[in-house]
Amino acid sequence: MGAITAISFLFLNFLLLLLPGPSLSHPLCIDSRAPFTLNTSLSFCPYNGSSCCNTTHDLQLQKQFQAMNISDAACASLLRSILCARCDPYSAELFTVSSVPRPVAVLCNSSVSANSSQSSQAQNDFCSNVWDTCQNVNILNSPFSPSLKGQTGLPANSSSNKLTATWQSKADFCDAFGGASTDGSVCYDGEPVTLNNTETSSSPRGLCLEKIGNGSYLSMVAHPDGSNRAFFSSQQGKIWLATIPEQGSGKTLGFDESTPFVDLTDEVYFNTEFGMMGMAFHPNFAQNGRFFASFNCDKVKWPGCTGRCSCNSEVNCDPSKLAPDNGAQPCQYQTVIAEYTANDTATKSLGATAKPLEVRRIFTMGLPFTSHHGGQILFGPSDGYLYFMMGDGGGAGGDPHNFSQNKKSLLGKIMRLDVDNMPSAAEIIKLDLWGNYSIPKDNPFSEDSDLRPEIWALGLRNPWRCSFDSERPSYFMCADVGQDTYEEVDIITRGGNYGWRVYEGSNPFTPQQSPGGNTSSESISPIFPVMGYYHSDVNKKEGSASITGGYFFRSQIDPCMYGRYLYGDLYAGAMWAATETPENSGNFTSTKIPFSCGRDSPIQCTSLPGSALPSLGYIFSFGEDNGKDNFILASSGVYRVVRPSRCNYTCSKENATAVGSPGPTSSPSHASQLHGSFSRILALFSSLLLLLLGAI
Repeated sequence: MGAITAISFLFLNFLLLLLPGPSLSHPLCIDSRAPFTLNTSLSFCPYNGSSCCNTTHDLQLQKQFQAMNISDAACASLLRSILCARCDPYSAELFTVSSVPRPVAVLCNSSVSANSSQSSQAQNDFCSNVWDTCQNVNILNSPFSPSLKGQTGLPANSSSNKLTATWQSKADFCDAFGGASTDGSVCYDGEPVTLNNTETSSSPRGLCLEKIGNGSYLSMVAHPDGSNRAFFSSQQGKIWLATIPEQGSGKTLGFDESTPFVDLTDEVYFNTEFGMMGMAFHPNFAQNGRFFASFNCDKVKWPGCTGRCSCNSEVNCDPSKLAPDNGAQPCQYQTVIAEYTANDTATKSLGATAKPLEVRRIFTMGLPFTSHHGGQILFGPSDGYLYFMMGDGGGAGGDPHNFSQNKKSLLGKIMRLDVDNMPSAAEIIKLDLWGNYSIPKDNPFSEDSDLRPEIWALGLRNPWRCSFDSERPSYFMCADVGQDTYEEVDIITRGGNYGWRVYEGSNPFTPQQSPGGNTSSESISPIFPVMGYYHSDVNKKEGSASITGGYFFRSQIDPCMYGRYLYGDLYAGAMWAATETPENSGNFTSTKIPFSCGRDSPIQCTSLPGSALPSLGYIFSFGEDNGKDNFILASSGVYRVVRPSRCNYTCSKENATAVGSPGPTSSPSHASQLHGSFSRILALFSSLLLLLLGAI
């Protein structure tokens, strides 16, 4: 049995080695919220601009410091700065080590390593400085002792307030509270954390495209099985399963448009502002065949289109007082999330068709007006929950009923739903849910009881295309369509308030109508966009722009684009590549990027009259396949980003890398590779364990 125990221990250690390493640091507060922009500097802590503290937190820290009653001025200065580390935009990293909360920030106690992203300010030994300065100073309610007494030889009931009474030496003290800055973490040096401001990659000269499909699609989702297949959906309500051709093969999308994977056009109401807005496939789709569609329906035309109106007494809205909008009565149109299943096959992922029969109605809500209802759905790569993007409902004058800031309304929100644990009928009634879903326990309502429990983030106007970075899932990017002036991209975080309709971008917004009341700027802590553009940047006509969110570029097909966030404007006149400098800082610089179509495109591209730009029509969405190649879904067809040299763009790194990104068929996704490694090691240890059992 001892041998079996040893093998089991070794096996577990191998499993731990398979787990991904820590993610690189980026701004995040201790409560998992994003830092917010301060209107004025804090009075006690040395933070302005971006911080995790507001004036209330600042006052609390000041009172905590005063209660310490530190007589030594030098030590007092150090302790004040250490308390204020809770306000640092990187406080989540500073106060957490191996997922364990710390009472004190990680104090820098060694030089910055060669591969560190933190600037050279952390090169002095700050932890040693704290010890040398404060070791014999009385510190009432010291943050250095309560949770750690008894670990270094001092009795747990000791009442001493000096460091020397709690810790036997400087080495012991810094073993407990110190740490070095590395490429995966930061440490605190008495000043706000700053990262190296360096740019290591060549700038892209242009984006080269090839046209591989003629159809007009609104959404693209890579097949969850990691293969070289992807689902494409139309606004009218059809979904197709297509094979993605290899880069450089000269082939087009492989599918029969006359045979869709599923046809939901009987349920979907299609119009300029309405239709099938999104689709999502369960992470375990290959095994369970579950998939979801987000669409609009007309209750006049379809009996299954039934749901409560989002304008109701709970949000101080009376639907009888809403005028018809574009000929439609309030809440005549509904937004729906429905669950379906692939046809039964030995392997669900091989199913080429599905029946248009709902397995379960997840969500139904009536829309007050005929615009701004978002509708994208996607599964979180880390938590497996379903994220649902909902606009403010529209209406003249800029969200006139202030739904986006109303915490009881689901309009202007991003929701996070659990579709794996279905509630009972009693639970649905008790929680007043809008359908068959459960609430994740760590949704922000657990800290803000005023929030509807479904809400993950609020203050959005009309989020149009969101994505998780495939290399850094904590980067949840959403483009939000502006009103008259500014189009924005936000990093979405738990409980974040993105300002609409108090702000459009970072600019104060004055609504034309306010029957639903106003929200003051002083009552919220808005998170401003990390990138975007003014309407005047693309067209001098006011209101002539509409952003389409994209993806972080993770394909090696264009190494000069790698790591940049690609997004564009609906009207296809401009695309941008946003560079984060330094990496993982949350500080982005966007550059308008030229784009053209390769002459050897499988389907010949047409050009705009009097312009060198290809005629894309409208850019509805961007896409990413399992090989991390990027796609543009336009009204004129499907385009894929290819090697820059195919359009005579110069990228100094192109020749140093592979000619093309390996396709998912020959080179599985990271998840598939991890699964393969896991399977091989599991097989190895199973064989070894069987041999051992046979020998006993």
